[in-house]
Amino acid sequence: MRTINVAVVGLGFMGLTHLKAWRKVPGTHIATICDAVRLPVDGDFSNIAGNLSTDEPLKLDMTKTKATHSLDEVLADPAVDVVDLCVPTLAHTKLAVMALRAGKHVICEKPLARTAAAAREILAAAQSAQGYFMPAHCLRFWPEWLWVKQAVDAGTYGKVLSARLRRVSEPPGWSKEFLDGARSGGALLDLHIHDSDFVQYCFGRPRAVCSTGFSSISGAIDYVSTIYQFASGVSVTAEGCWAMNEGHGFNMAYTFLFERATVDYDLSRGAQALKVYEKGQPARTISAPGGDGYVGEFSHMAESIRAGRPPTMVTAQDGVSAVEICEAEGRSIETGQIVTL
Repeated sequence: MRTINVAVVGLGFMGLTHLKAWRKVPGTHIATICDAVRLPVDGDFSNIAGNLSTDEPLKLDMTKTKATHSLDEVLADPAVDVVDLCVPTLAHTKLAVMALRAGKHVICEKPLARTAAAAREILAAAQSAQGYFMPAHCLRFWPEWLWVKQAVDAGTYGKVLSARLRRVSEPPGWSKEFLDGARSGGALLDLHIHDSDFVQYCFGRPRAVCSTGFSSISGAIDYVSTIYQFASGVSVTAEGCWAMNEGHGFNMAYTFLFERATVDYDLSRGAQALKVYEKGQPARTISAPGGDGYVGEFSHMAESIRAGRPPTMVTAQDGVSAVEICEAEGRSIETGQIVTL
């Protein structure tokens, strides 16, 4: 099995998260790290923080990894197979297109781009590229979300009658980039997009959205509550917010009401996070297999490269659609009207 060499570009919290995950993917090697400003040539990432606690500080063995400020150097290196973009959202389009044109396989953090128009530029480049492209919508690979998606598809508990998703946190104070809504898109585009994408993963692209929300921190939408409309009539809502007060921290949750069971996940319950309440059965806790969702998405990319086929669990078109849905939600908030897609 040939080793797949990865270059991680952008060394903030998501870069750190991706580095940790890649080290757990068999048959892959972190060949290069790249950042325009931050470059821990000693491999010490202990001063990087974000909204999810990490199990341990990362200390990368730099005797086996190059460090550079130059993306051009990364793209010119024939040893680099995959470019993993963890840069700020506004840089996604330019750098993704550059990497694709250089013949690299590319993973790009969500949101795919700041606007749907910019996201479609990436899609166009991916469609004509030699390498494969995958937006890093990690929720599709997260064990508890993958578990409920499989239950939806298999009809394990009958059809879904309703679904409610929630993702809320304090303001992302670890980076000024996020707090500039013109750059990040606010909680709507940077945080809530996880759930908007998972909604379309489970139920298809909604035909319309009806949203309320407000801006209080970033200048963009910092709170959103959306009703998604589907031809099937399934009732689906999602709430996203990064305006919670100090001490609240981060939480994500969902409730799926099936014909024969209620499935409820709440991160704050720890080991009891995922529960199933099935008709005629005592309530039970589910331990969803699969481990780390980041490891899952990178393993899928590596397996796709080895198989000689593009990734299928999440595509460039999915990434574009997720941004389009969020933009529709933003227009609904601004106009007070239902917005069709």
